[in-house]
Amino acid sequence: MPTFDEQYRELLRAIVADGTEERNQRTGHLTRALPGMTLVATDVAADFPLLTLRRIPINLFVAEQVWFLTGERMPDHFLNQFTRIWADFTNVAGVVSAAYGYRWRRHFGRDQISDLVTLLERDPSSRQGVVIAWDPATDGLASGVQRKNVPCPYTFTVNIIGGRLNLHSVVRSNDVLLGLPHDVAGFALLLGILAARLGVQPGKYTHSVSHAHIYDIHYAAAQTMIDRVPAHPPITLRVPADAFDRASAGDTQLVVELVDQLTTQYHPQPTIKGLKIVL
Repeated sequence: MPTFDEQYRELLRAIVADGTEERNQRTGHLTRALPGMTLVATDVAADFPLLTLRRIPINLFVAEQVWFLTGERMPDHFLNQFTRIWADFTNVAGVVSAAYGYRWRRHFGRDQISDLVTLLERDPSSRQGVVIAWDPATDGLASGVQRKNVPCPYTFTVNIIGGRLNLHSVVRSNDVLLGLPHDVAGFALLLGILAARLGVQPGKYTHSVSHAHIYDIHYAAAQTMIDRVPAHPPITLRVPADAFDRASAGDTQLVVELVDQLTTQYHPQPTIKGLKIVL
Protein backbone atom coordinates (compact mmCIF):
# COMPACT_ATOMS: atom_id res chain seq x y z
CA MET A 1 0.00 0.00 0.00
CA PRO A 2 1.42 3.44 -0.92
CA THR A 3 2.13 5.83 1.95
CA PHE A 4 -0.36 8.55 2.80
CA ASP A 5 1.86 11.16 1.12
CA GLU A 6 1.95 9.09 -2.05
CA GLN A 7 -1.82 8.56 -2.06
CA TYR A 8 -2.41 12.24 -1.37
CA ARG A 9 -0.13 13.34 -4.21
CA GLU A 10 -1.89 10.92 -6.56
CA LEU A 11 -5.26 12.34 -5.50
CA LEU A 12 -4.06 15.86 -6.29
CA ARG A 13 -2.74 14.69 -9.65
CA ALA A 14 -6.03 12.97 -10.49
CA ILE A 15 -8.12 16.02 -9.61
CA VAL A 16 -5.88 18.36 -11.60
CA ALA A 17 -5.76 16.03 -14.62
CA ASP A 18 -9.24 14.53 -14.63
CA GLY A 19 -11.39 16.64 -12.34
CA THR A 20 -14.35 18.61 -13.65
CA GLU A 21 -14.08 22.37 -13.27
CA GLU A 22 -17.27 24.08 -12.13
CA ARG A 23 -18.22 27.19 -10.20
CA ASN A 24 -19.58 26.55 -6.73
CA GLN A 25 -22.74 28.57 -6.23
CA ARG A 26 -22.33 29.05 -2.47
CA THR A 27 -18.69 30.23 -2.47
CA GLY A 28 -18.47 31.75 -5.95
CA HIS A 29 -15.14 29.97 -6.53
CA LEU A 30 -14.19 27.65 -9.34
CA THR A 31 -13.25 24.15 -8.24
CA ARG A 32 -11.85 21.06 -9.89
CA ALA A 33 -13.50 17.99 -8.37
CA LEU A 34 -13.80 14.22 -8.48
CA PRO A 35 -16.46 12.07 -6.79
CA GLY A 36 -15.97 9.01 -4.62
CA MET A 37 -12.28 9.18 -3.67
CA THR A 38 -10.71 7.11 -0.87
CA LEU A 39 -7.38 7.21 1.00
CA VAL A 40 -6.21 4.47 3.37
CA ALA A 41 -3.68 4.36 6.21
CA THR A 42 -3.14 0.67 6.89
CA ASP A 43 -1.40 0.96 10.30
CA VAL A 44 -2.03 4.19 12.17
CA ALA A 45 0.36 3.41 15.02
CA ALA A 46 3.34 2.48 12.84
CA ASP A 47 2.79 4.98 10.01
CA PHE A 48 0.65 7.87 11.22
CA PRO A 49 -0.96 9.67 8.25
CA LEU A 50 0.41 13.16 8.84
CA LEU A 51 1.06 14.96 5.55
CA THR A 52 4.73 15.87 5.02
CA LEU A 53 4.53 17.36 1.51
CA ARG A 54 3.95 20.64 3.35
CA ARG A 55 3.81 21.59 7.02
CA ILE A 56 0.55 20.82 8.84
CA PRO A 57 0.00 22.58 12.22
CA ILE A 58 0.00 19.62 14.60
CA ASN A 59 -1.48 21.47 17.56
CA LEU A 60 -4.60 22.32 15.54
CA PHE A 61 -5.82 18.81 14.82
CA VAL A 62 -4.69 17.40 18.19
CA ALA A 63 -6.42 20.10 20.24
CA GLU A 64 -9.49 19.96 18.01
CA GLN A 65 -9.86 16.18 18.40
CA VAL A 66 -9.50 16.40 22.17
CA TRP A 67 -12.09 19.21 22.18
CA PHE A 68 -14.45 17.00 20.17
CA LEU A 69 -14.20 14.31 22.84
CA THR A 70 -15.19 16.79 25.53
CA GLY A 71 -18.56 17.10 23.78
CA GLU A 72 -18.39 20.88 23.94
CA ARG A 73 -19.71 23.27 21.31
CA MET A 74 -18.22 26.51 22.67
CA PRO A 75 -14.57 26.91 21.55
CA ASP A 76 -13.89 29.14 24.56
CA HIS A 77 -14.24 25.96 26.59
CA PHE A 78 -10.77 24.44 26.08
CA LEU A 79 -10.12 24.83 22.33
CA ASN A 80 -9.35 28.54 21.99
CA GLN A 81 -6.30 28.30 24.22
CA PHE A 82 -4.69 26.25 21.44
CA THR A 83 -6.28 27.48 18.21
CA ARG A 84 -9.10 29.68 16.95
CA ILE A 85 -9.77 27.42 13.98
CA TRP A 86 -13.53 27.44 14.65
CA ALA A 87 -13.84 31.22 15.05
CA ASP A 88 -15.51 31.68 11.65
CA PHE A 89 -18.20 29.16 12.59
CA THR A 90 -19.01 30.51 16.06
CA ASN A 91 -22.24 32.48 16.50
CA VAL A 92 -22.74 35.59 18.61
CA ALA A 93 -23.39 33.42 21.66
CA GLY A 94 -19.99 31.75 21.25
CA VAL A 95 -21.51 28.47 20.07
CA VAL A 96 -20.62 26.26 17.09
CA SER A 97 -24.09 24.93 16.41
CA ALA A 98 -22.92 21.90 14.41
CA ALA A 99 -19.80 21.08 16.46
CA TYR A 100 -18.80 17.49 15.81
CA GLY A 101 -18.08 16.55 19.41
CA TYR A 102 -21.38 17.96 20.60
CA ARG A 103 -23.19 16.04 17.85
CA TRP A 104 -21.32 12.84 18.80
CA ARG A 105 -21.82 13.11 22.55
CA ARG A 106 -24.94 15.19 23.32
CA HIS A 107 -27.02 16.44 20.42
CA PHE A 108 -29.20 13.40 19.78
CA GLY A 109 -30.03 12.85 23.44
CA ARG A 110 -27.30 10.23 23.87
CA ASP A 111 -23.54 9.88 24.08
CA GLN A 112 -22.71 8.00 20.89
CA ILE A 113 -19.00 7.78 21.74
CA SER A 114 -19.59 6.18 25.16
CA ASP A 115 -22.19 3.91 23.60
CA LEU A 116 -19.63 2.90 20.96
CA VAL A 117 -17.07 1.98 23.62
CA THR A 118 -19.68 0.01 25.58
CA LEU A 119 -20.81 -1.83 22.44
CA LEU A 120 -17.31 -2.91 21.46
CA GLU A 121 -16.42 -3.88 25.03
CA ARG A 122 -19.51 -6.08 25.16
CA ASP A 123 -19.18 -7.43 21.64
CA PRO A 124 -15.83 -6.85 19.92
CA SER A 125 -17.20 -8.59 16.80
CA SER A 126 -20.01 -6.03 16.39
CA ARG A 127 -20.46 -4.46 12.99
CA GLN A 128 -22.83 -1.78 14.28
CA GLY A 129 -20.35 0.75 15.68
CA VAL A 130 -21.70 3.72 13.74
CA VAL A 131 -21.46 7.35 14.94
CA ILE A 132 -23.35 10.12 13.14
CA ALA A 133 -22.91 13.91 13.13
CA TRP A 134 -25.49 14.68 10.44
CA ASP A 135 -28.90 15.81 11.73
CA PRO A 136 -31.55 15.36 9.01
CA ALA A 137 -33.87 17.67 10.93
CA THR A 138 -31.65 20.69 10.31
CA ASP A 139 -28.87 19.84 7.85
CA GLY A 140 -28.81 19.69 4.09
CA LEU A 141 -32.13 18.66 2.57
CA ALA A 142 -34.18 19.94 5.49
CA SER A 143 -32.67 23.40 5.77
CA GLY A 144 -33.94 24.93 2.53
CA VAL A 145 -30.85 27.18 2.44
CA GLN A 146 -27.15 26.55 1.94
CA ARG A 147 -25.12 27.06 5.10
CA LYS A 148 -21.37 26.85 5.66
CA ASN A 149 -21.73 25.29 9.11
CA VAL A 150 -22.93 21.75 8.40
CA PRO A 151 -20.88 18.59 9.08
CA CYS A 152 -18.46 17.52 6.36
CA PRO A 153 -17.22 14.27 7.99
CA TYR A 154 -20.79 13.26 8.79
CA THR A 155 -20.44 9.65 9.92
CA PHE A 156 -17.85 7.06 10.84
CA THR A 157 -17.87 3.34 11.54
CA VAL A 158 -15.58 1.56 13.99
CA ASN A 159 -14.92 -2.17 14.13
CA ILE A 160 -12.40 -4.60 15.58
CA ILE A 161 -10.98 -7.29 13.29
CA GLY A 162 -8.15 -9.56 14.39
CA GLY A 163 -7.57 -7.52 17.56
CA ARG A 164 -7.09 -4.28 15.59
CA LEU A 165 -9.46 -1.34 15.73
CA ASN A 166 -10.38 0.20 12.37
CA LEU A 167 -12.18 3.45 11.61
CA HIS A 168 -13.87 4.40 8.33
CA SER A 169 -14.91 8.06 7.99
CA VAL A 170 -17.27 9.22 5.25
CA VAL A 171 -16.98 12.86 4.19
CA ARG A 172 -19.61 14.53 2.02
CA SER A 173 -17.24 17.31 0.86
CA ASN A 174 -13.51 17.87 1.37
CA ASP A 175 -11.23 20.77 0.49
CA VAL A 176 -8.27 18.60 -0.50
CA LEU A 177 -5.61 21.28 0.07
CA LEU A 178 -6.59 22.42 3.56
CA GLY A 179 -9.36 20.28 5.01
CA LEU A 180 -8.42 16.76 4.00
CA PRO A 181 -4.93 16.48 5.59
CA HIS A 182 -6.28 18.00 8.80
CA ASP A 183 -9.29 15.64 8.88
CA VAL A 184 -7.23 12.52 8.15
CA ALA A 185 -4.75 13.25 10.95
CA GLY A 186 -7.56 14.09 13.39
CA PHE A 187 -9.57 10.95 12.75
CA ALA A 188 -6.43 8.80 12.81
CA LEU A 189 -5.75 10.23 16.26
CA LEU A 190 -9.33 9.43 17.30
CA LEU A 191 -8.74 5.86 16.14
CA GLY A 192 -5.65 5.66 18.33
CA ILE A 193 -7.50 7.05 21.35
CA LEU A 194 -10.39 4.60 20.97
CA ALA A 195 -8.00 1.67 20.48
CA ALA A 196 -6.14 2.60 23.66
CA ARG A 197 -9.42 2.83 25.59
CA LEU A 198 -10.52 -0.59 24.35
CA GLY A 199 -7.15 -2.23 24.92
CA VAL A 200 -6.63 -3.27 21.30
CA GLN A 201 -4.09 -2.36 18.66
CA PRO A 202 -4.71 0.55 16.26
CA GLY A 203 -5.50 -0.69 12.78
CA LYS A 204 -6.62 0.80 9.48
CA TYR A 205 -8.00 4.29 8.89
CA THR A 206 -10.09 4.77 5.74
CA HIS A 207 -11.10 8.24 4.52
CA SER A 208 -13.82 8.27 1.84
CA VAL A 209 -14.84 11.54 0.20
CA SER A 210 -18.01 12.01 -1.84
CA HIS A 211 -16.85 15.32 -3.36
CA ALA A 212 -13.06 15.83 -3.36
CA HIS A 213 -12.18 19.27 -4.70
CA ILE A 214 -9.42 21.84 -5.13
CA TYR A 215 -10.36 25.53 -5.12
CA ASP A 216 -9.09 27.84 -7.83
CA ILE A 217 -6.98 29.81 -5.35
CA HIS A 218 -5.14 26.55 -4.51
CA TYR A 219 -4.34 25.32 -8.03
CA ALA A 220 -0.74 26.52 -7.90
CA ALA A 221 -0.16 25.00 -4.45
CA ALA A 222 -1.57 21.69 -5.65
CA GLN A 223 0.92 21.63 -8.51
CA THR A 224 3.75 22.44 -6.12
CA MET A 225 2.92 19.39 -4.01
CA ILE A 226 2.46 17.17 -7.05
CA ASP A 227 6.02 18.11 -8.04
CA ARG A 228 7.42 17.24 -4.61
CA VAL A 229 8.76 13.73 -3.93
CA PRO A 230 7.63 12.01 -0.70
CA ALA A 231 10.68 11.02 1.33
CA HIS A 232 9.70 11.23 5.01
CA PRO A 233 10.27 8.19 7.26
CA PRO A 234 7.20 6.74 9.03
CA ILE A 235 5.84 8.66 12.01
CA THR A 236 4.83 6.48 14.95
CA LEU A 237 2.12 7.30 17.47
CA ARG A 238 1.84 5.89 20.97
CA VAL A 239 -1.38 7.01 22.61
CA PRO A 240 -1.51 6.82 26.44
CA ALA A 241 -3.83 4.14 27.79
CA ASP A 242 -5.85 6.78 29.68
CA ALA A 243 -6.12 9.20 26.73
CA PHE A 244 -9.86 8.69 26.26
CA ASP A 245 -10.75 9.67 29.82
CA ARG A 246 -8.26 12.54 29.81
CA ALA A 247 -9.60 13.88 26.52
CA SER A 248 -13.20 13.62 27.72
CA ALA A 249 -12.21 15.67 30.78
CA GLY A 250 -10.43 18.30 28.65
CA ASP A 251 -6.90 17.59 29.87
CA THR A 252 -4.63 20.22 28.33
CA GLN A 253 -1.52 18.22 29.22
CA LEU A 254 -2.70 15.42 26.92
CA VAL A 255 -2.59 17.85 24.00
CA VAL A 256 0.94 18.89 24.95
CA GLU A 257 2.12 15.27 25.20
CA LEU A 258 0.65 14.21 21.86
CA VAL A 259 1.88 17.34 20.07
CA ASP A 260 5.40 16.89 21.47
CA GLN A 261 5.47 13.21 20.45
CA LEU A 262 4.52 13.99 16.85
CA THR A 263 6.57 17.19 16.55
CA THR A 264 9.85 15.50 17.43
CA GLN A 265 9.42 13.16 14.44
CA TYR A 266 7.96 15.66 11.98
CA HIS A 267 10.28 17.12 9.34
CA PRO A 268 7.99 18.21 6.50
CA GLN A 269 8.86 19.86 3.24
CA PRO A 270 8.68 23.68 3.13
CA THR A 271 5.56 25.54 4.14
CA ILE A 272 3.37 26.76 1.28
CA LYS A 273 2.50 30.31 2.27
CA GLY A 274 -0.71 32.16 1.59
CA LEU A 275 -3.15 29.25 1.70
CA LYS A 276 -6.57 30.57 2.70
CA ILE A 277 -9.71 28.71 3.71
CA VAL A 278 -12.71 29.20 1.43
CA LEU A 279 -15.86 29.57 3.53
